[in-house]
Amino acid sequence: MATLLLGMNVAWAGPKLDVEVKDGDGNVYSLSELKGQVVYLDFWASWCGPCRKSFPWMDQMHSKYADQGLKVIAVNLDFDTALATQFLQQTPANFTIAYDVDHKVANEFSILGMPSSYLFNREGELVNTHVGFFSENLLEYEAELVRLLNESKK
Repeated sequence: MATLLLGMNVAWAGPKLDVEVKDGDGNVYSLSELKGQVVYLDFWASWCGPCRKSFPWMDQMHSKYADQGLKVIAVNLDFDTALATQFLQQTPANFTIAYDVDHKVANEFSILGMPSSYLFNREGELVNTHVGFFSENLLEYEAELVRLLNESKK
């Protein structure tokens, strides 16, 4: 069963952009304030092998599409943020990194595996989720972002 869940792509009327996350400097971000942008919200941990593969891709997508309205936020779930810091020294990120050491936000999203990514349109509606990260799907993942960015241009 766990193997089946790893490649799941599902959208449902579940989580909304009404939660807050905190970055390493203690700044709090209200995700509801991101309406108007396409949001790629990723949950990850330092021990997650596929997360090491997803970070360069998220960095590339952020660099390529941020000026078109893409906001990438990666929420770390390690209980010890020092582990996340070590991960980020080896796998740098130029997008927003947030921390959820008590898993309050992760519980609202009912995380099924690592990484778990949630894609929201500019209206703040959840349109898709991906559990796991698969290199063979990179073109599909990017096409989905581009479609949302183009679809919701005003």
